[in-house]
Amino acid sequence: MSVTEEIRQRLEASFRPSELDVVDDSEAHRGHAGYQEGGESHFQVRMTAEALGPMSRIERHRAVHDAIGKDIMGRIHALALDLN
Repeated sequence: MSVTEEIRQRLEASFRPSELDVVDDSEAHRGHAGYQEGGESHFQVRMTAEALGPMSRIERHRAVHDAIGKDIMGRIHALALDLN
């Protein structure tokens, strides 16, 4: 399973989002720090979930990082989050 799918599954299970878009943006970072041949190093996540509503921006980011898990977070270089 790809890292994109792993991220998607974990976020769906944790937040049951009404909107979720997970994009592997690695190719745009070719030649930059953290780029890995074959991709799966840089990701963009856009998610809307009711559970995020009462949280501050920092709390939302922490909750997403926790949901994704240390194992995946340790394998990727960058994660851009747009959370509502």
